[in-house]
Amino acid sequence: MGNPAKASSTAEDTSSQPIGRQAKLAIGGVMAAMLLSALDQTVVSIALPSIVSDLGGLDRLPWVVTVYLVTSMAVTPLWGKISDLYGRRPVVQGAIAVFVLSSVACAGAQSIWQLIVFRGVQGIGAGGLFVLALAVIADVVPPAQRGRYQGMFGGVFGLASVGGPLVGGWFTDGPGWRWIFLINVPVGILALVATAVGLRARNEQRRQDIDYAGAALIVSAVTCALLYLNWAAEEYGWTAPGPLLLLLGAVLLAALFVWVELHAGEPVIPMALFRNQVFGIGTLFGFLAGATMFGGIVFLPLWFQSVMGMSATRSGLAMLPAMFGLMLTSIGSGQLISRTGKYKVFPVAGSAVLVVAMLLLAQLDVDTPYWQAALFTALFGAGVGLVMQPIITAVQNSVEMKDMGAATSAVNFFQRMGSAMGVAVLGSVLTTRLADLGGGGGSGSGSGKVADIHKLAEPLRSKVLHGYADALSDVFLLCAPLIAVAFVVSLFLKEMPRKVPQEAAPVAQEATAKE
Repeated sequence: MGNPAKASSTAEDTSSQPIGRQAKLAIGGVMAAMLLSALDQTVVSIALPSIVSDLGGLDRLPWVVTVYLVTSMAVTPLWGKISDLYGRRPVVQGAIAVFVLSSVACAGAQSIWQLIVFRGVQGIGAGGLFVLALAVIADVVPPAQRGRYQGMFGGVFGLASVGGPLVGGWFTDGPGWRWIFLINVPVGILALVATAVGLRARNEQRRQDIDYAGAALIVSAVTCALLYLNWAAEEYGWTAPGPLLLLLGAVLLAALFVWVELHAGEPVIPMALFRNQVFGIGTLFGFLAGATMFGGIVFLPLWFQSVMGMSATRSGLAMLPAMFGLMLTSIGSGQLISRTGKYKVFPVAGSAVLVVAMLLLAQLDVDTPYWQAALFTALFGAGVGLVMQPIITAVQNSVEMKDMGAATSAVNFFQRMGSAMGVAVLGSVLTTRLADLGGGGGSGSGSGKVADIHKLAEPLRSKVLHGYADALSDVFLLCAPLIAVAFVVSLFLKEMPRKVPQEAAPVAQEATAKE
């Protein structure tokens, strides 16, 4: 009579074997591609003053950042679904090619409008790089080792996100802002070669019709929502007629999207996934955690520059404690997930750590020494490292392989959506709190440059410094209840046993037969 326990053990042993050289090459390629995608979310912001000096168009400058955010987020679910239908390798390489070619176009832009258009195309490629990298891990890495590699990817993503201002400052002060885009070319070419050699083509491609209606609706809904958040927060006000029409359009388009997905043969986001408790909890947690995570990533450098008077490059260096904390917990949690198969403890612990970190960051003041701010920043990074990848691991372990790309991209989509909405709302809070500090965006000088704050004469200088410190404290304080809700949500996350990989099944069956 067969011994199921022994068969299960045999399958687990097989899934724990080191992955091959070809798979490692594929992982290295998609990791490089994901690094580029993560860097370009934050690296350009530091170079904006230099860009407008060369190209002009100061009034259009925010669109250089906004259009990338809109397009990269809107197409995220579409990339995952297309890769499920047509195979991972051609779609991954297509995303890399779009990103590299548009990077060259961005570097050669001769006007602000050209740069905006090329950044939009770059965002389309970037939207696929990160989510497809995670889907490739699910394809080539057995479940027993998946947490380890996803922890590494989470560390690289966090490192790039937090270190983006440092890289951007270095290129801007050195060879020039165009190199921010040109550096993508050699790395992208290496990623193309690595994926061409290391990533095997899938034979089980399901060449069916793509849900173009669903894709168009989700792109339109996301675009309306993000435009509402950007325009309402920065220019018109939350209740102005124009922005409210955008909000209404976003709601109606989202409702129509759900209806279309319920009737589509190959939906972009299968609605059946939401009946999966792990997927539902994961998307909600990712949304809330994304808002908190980017709240710190975006506004901590501003605190270092405005309150402590650091340059853009120095503020990037000041974020190193966050990088170290993130790398330590992201890689460490991945290793532990691979060894134990347990993942629930990490989002629970990570969200609790982030609550404490945000409450501590809210205590920062004009007189706070850097060593104290560095400790709080490191704690923030450690919390981010604990919440990012375990949720992806949990979702991937709970869905069928045919939905792997769609599920992975959907979780990433909601995390990005939370990040965008969180930054918009928190930015609005900051703008409102700084409104009474004088012209120039609170600088009091009319120049609008944060660097000019410390050049002001007393007592205006002290007033503006305390105003910035108090406003940013409110921003960090607002993040605390958001991540506290995420902590409660994480308590409902269901622990799922590891799935036995398909290639291990014959081994298990053979072991059972011999018994």
